[in-house]
Amino acid sequence: MKVIIDTNLWISFLIGHQSQFVRQMLTDMRFDVYVCTRLIEEILDVATRDKIRRYITQTDIDDLLAIINAFSQFAIIHTEAPATAIRDPKDLYLLSLAETIGADYIVSGDADLTDLGQYNQTKIMKLADFKAMMQY
Repeated sequence: MKVIIDTNLWISFLIGHQSQFVRQMLTDMRFDVYVCTRLIEEILDVATRDKIRRYITQTDIDDLLAIINAFSQFAIIHTEAPATAIRDPKDLYLLSLAETIGADYIVSGDADLTDLGQYNQTKIMKLADFKAMMQY
């Protein structure tokens, strides 16, 4: 299975110091987690905001990026989803990534995404539902 994890969850993992769970997800042989340049840039942007930096250190950010780099698949977006596909245009790249790689799932805490439920072949679900499905 091909899975995309939205930035809001990566940041939640970081703030909650859930590196063990992140490692479990990234090393689960049932699926591959995909990232792209825009996703990494968004993680860095959000992680360096003052309201987030109160809870994490630069080492936390570096560790997360190292884990993502070591265990995720990197993809270059070559298919653009139509702007009408989602309410929040800043999330459009996730749909484009999903379309490019033929993702099975996008896991997100963003209602603009999860309210879609599905985009083409990609199911979009909340983390709790994904955890239940994967029996975590």
